[in-house]
Amino acid sequence: MKNLLYIFIIFTTLLWSDTQNKLSSETSPYLLQHASNPIHWYPWGDEAFAKAKRENKAVFLSIGYATCHWCHVMARESFKDEKIAEVFNKYFVCVKVDKEELSHLDSYYQRLHIEIKGRIGGWPLSAFLTHDKKPFYIASYIPPTKKSYHEGLDTLLPSIAKSYMAGFTSFKNIDTATQITKNQDVNISVASLMDSIEESYDDIYSGFGRGKKFPESSKLSLMMDLAQISHDNELQKNAFEMLDMMAMRGLYDHVEGGFFRYSVDPAWEIPHFEKMLYNQAALVPLYTRAYLISSKELYKEIVEETIQMLENRFTYKNLYFSASDADTNHKEGEYFIFSVQEIKDALKNNPNALSIRDDISLYEHGNFEGYVHLNFYTTHREAGFKDFKKKLLDIRNKKEYPFIDKKINTAWNSMMIEALYSAYSIDKSYAKRADKHLDALLHLMYDKGELYHQTIIGVKPKQLGLLEDYSFLISALIAGYEVDFDSSKLDKAEFFLAKAKREFYVDGIWYLNRDEPKIKADMQDKYYTSPLAKMTQNIIKLASLKSSFSYEELAIKTLESMNAEIQKSQSNVPASARAFLMQQEGIVTLKNSKKILQRDYLKIKKINYPYVQLKMDKTNQNYLACTMRNCFAIDKKLENIEKSIALLKKRPFAISHSKHP
Repeated sequence: MKNLLYIFIIFTTLLWSDTQNKLSSETSPYLLQHASNPIHWYPWGDEAFAKAKRENKAVFLSIGYATCHWCHVMARESFKDEKIAEVFNKYFVCVKVDKEELSHLDSYYQRLHIEIKGRIGGWPLSAFLTHDKKPFYIASYIPPTKKSYHEGLDTLLPSIAKSYMAGFTSFKNIDTATQITKNQDVNISVASLMDSIEESYDDIYSGFGRGKKFPESSKLSLMMDLAQISHDNELQKNAFEMLDMMAMRGLYDHVEGGFFRYSVDPAWEIPHFEKMLYNQAALVPLYTRAYLISSKELYKEIVEETIQMLENRFTYKNLYFSASDADTNHKEGEYFIFSVQEIKDALKNNPNALSIRDDISLYEHGNFEGYVHLNFYTTHREAGFKDFKKKLLDIRNKKEYPFIDKKINTAWNSMMIEALYSAYSIDKSYAKRADKHLDALLHLMYDKGELYHQTIIGVKPKQLGLLEDYSFLISALIAGYEVDFDSSKLDKAEFFLAKAKREFYVDGIWYLNRDEPKIKADMQDKYYTSPLAKMTQNIIKLASLKSSFSYEELAIKTLESMNAEIQKSQSNVPASARAFLMQQEGIVTLKNSKKILQRDYLKIKKINYPYVQLKMDKTNQNYLACTMRNCFAIDKKLENIEKSIALLKKRPFAISHSKHP
């Protein structure tokens, strides 16, 4: 009997090993999605690269994330295909990476894709590496068979394997590398940045670039800064038009709130239907800011709806999940779209039905594969919108919601916590909500002097924090202090800055991670703000809040290392350009008692200068306005202080430049 039991255990173990690969013990939802692939996947680590060296095999590196549509496509077409898997397993060591888990690796290989191809990559990212992790072929999505735009895996894999094992004597990269055209350096100034913004702005569809549209929050934030600094009404109008397009067209979920990741067309009409936590976190502060400037009710509603959507779909015990998928039942957008008849039914008995039909340009054939994805071709909502939305929500509630990646990411949670603090301007209860989220995040992700990067619910975090976790957490703590003036938040911000400097700042260079390979931080605001740029902004803010010349010196040294790239890229590294402007134009710190600062909070936030921050001063009953070097105004009345700021900042741009005198 014991022998039979032993044979059964051996048999089931072998059967399990045939259907499971090295990903089955991982916690990442993305890696677990591939645990039963016939490909013998390894997680990133020494074991995979040692095997590659020992067996003289190239490494196939596949980077993606759990809610990535094209990752799902490549998985269905190729990674689940037995014949393709057989070639992968025979000739390669295959490594899977969750970009949200090892974001520094993704950043490194995405940067190499830009350098080699002269264009951005994306996900899935597919790279073939030597055993010492150097890429010799890199692409994004690769089809199983040859298409007009790319070689297929069926011929590509044998070609690469043969050449690699022969020592590259006959191998040619089918996607030949191209050189990036470098812009001629120009000095950095308000004027040069305005010119750069205008060059990339699409004045037809109100966004950046002429192709598919991303909600480039960092660039839009820079645009709004420049409009305030220069008092350029046209620039501000363009910023508001972009906000209107993102809120009213297809990028926004008009039924449940929140933004999709990007639109596949230039007119913001049809999105890629993923919802990412970082998109919501980046856009909520922009709509809050726009509401404070314009008092447009739509912007306030967008903030409230987006936060509520996250509470409904993404929140667990005051922690935020990472993302939701585009697909339901392997069909992109199925949950979010409606049949033409469902739209008509939802408009029955609505007194504004005709106007709403006109607003959404309802056609019998729909606008997305025979269905309707809601777009409003107006800048406001009709009176009957709420009733229309309620009926559409009833229809949706009968459908299955897409997969949710329940990973808890420190950086992204910190971004959303900061967004909640910014929304205090709209509803003071958001600050209390932010405090609860902050406490929950620190309780889970900070332990025994270490900050951790990510985990899933119920699993103790193990992956040490990255630069991005420190950058966004510090920023959230500073934002929280400026709402409740709790000095412990500033103390924590300083503590995490000191630790970040010890761990990630070496010989004047900031790194994304502390383990090997150490990857230099760059200034690219890809899918969210550059951690290096955010850290630089933090240091500048803390220098002013704490009147610290040592922080100022660190900020200046960091900016000096960034200067050449900002000169070359201008508004294409917008968060870094904002850090430059914060230092060049100067932060104004307003000091007063907590009572008066909170009483006048809304008025302060409406001051027409982007770099005003608040500091509690228990000894003062007057407003004191200070720069890093001196205090230039003192008055009981905020309006007089605002006039002093306007006079201080009323000066020519740093450099005369082309269109802007």
